[in-house]
Parts: sequence; structure tokens; C-alpha cells
Amino acid sequence: MPRFPLPTRALIAAGTGAVALALPLFGATQASAATTTAATASTTTAATASTTAATTTATTAGYADNLDGWIQQSLAVMAQNGIPGSYEGIHRNIMRESSGNPLAVNNWDSNAAKGTPSKGLLQIIDPTFLAYHVPGTSLDPFDPVANITASCNYAAARYGSIDNVFGAY
Repeated sequence: MPRFPLPTRALIAAGTGAVALALPLFGATQASAATTTAATASTTTAATASTTAATTTATTAGYADNLDGWIQQSLAVMAQNGIPGSYEGIHRNIMRESSGNPLAVNNWDSNAAKGTPSKGLLQIIDPTFLAYHVPGTSLDPFDPVANITASCNYAAARYGSIDNVFGAY
């Protein structure tokens, strides 16, 4: 049972056509992804279904829908994009910033006073999230993987790595 209800993450795969999958962030398993992909395959061409299955497996299957899985998936995206950081550095900063709550919002600091509250696991503000967003991740700052990846991209640009961040950043 999830501690924090999250929005559905959408995945678009391109092949000979485009297929959209919507998998819930919690409760999505390899079996449910395979079922969704199998249903899609019956209504699309074999090439599109093959692309969809490969993309679904690469981006959503194999990672737990919890803090550990989000960090692991983000680390995989970071590795593909040359963004430095370690599990320990990410986890340490998440626990300090949000205690692991992907829906955390800071409504009291100077950013909030200016109308741009910090959001998500690593408490990133919208302009920074958009500036450091990593293609292939969600554009929702509350999406755990997108939040971690954009925040680590920002920390890499500013501090060399999220591993070098030991306080508010």
C-alpha cells in the first residue's frame, strides 16, 4: 500500500505509429506492464508493439515503486546522460529535504514567499526543474524519477554532484 498517492506516469513509444501507455506509479508491475503491452499489441502493428514492449521494460519495469526504486531508476537515467551522483548522496539529500515524501511542498521559505514553492523529493522549484529537466523523464516535478534526475542535474551543474550537497541548495 503506497504511503503517498501519486499521479499516473504516461509513456509514449514511437515506432510505425505512436502508442500511449499510462501506468500507475504504485502497483505497476512487470506483469501489469506486460498485460498493457499485450493489449496494445493486439491493436497495433507488430513493429509498434515490439517498440512499446522494449520501451516499457526499459523505463518502468524492474524498478520498485518506492524510494529505492526511484533512486535506482534515476541513477540509470543519470548514467545515460552523464550526470554524476551516487545512491548515498541522493538518499541523504532526499531524507533531509522531504523525508522521502514525493508530494512534499515547502510553503514557508523565501521561494514560497515569492510564489514558487519547492516541490517533491529533492525540493526543487519549478523554474529550476524546467531548466534542468532531463528528456525522457516526466515534466511533472512531483514525479519521483523526474524530480531526482532534474535535481541531480542542477546539483551537478552548480556543485559538481549531488554528492557534494550537504545542506539546502
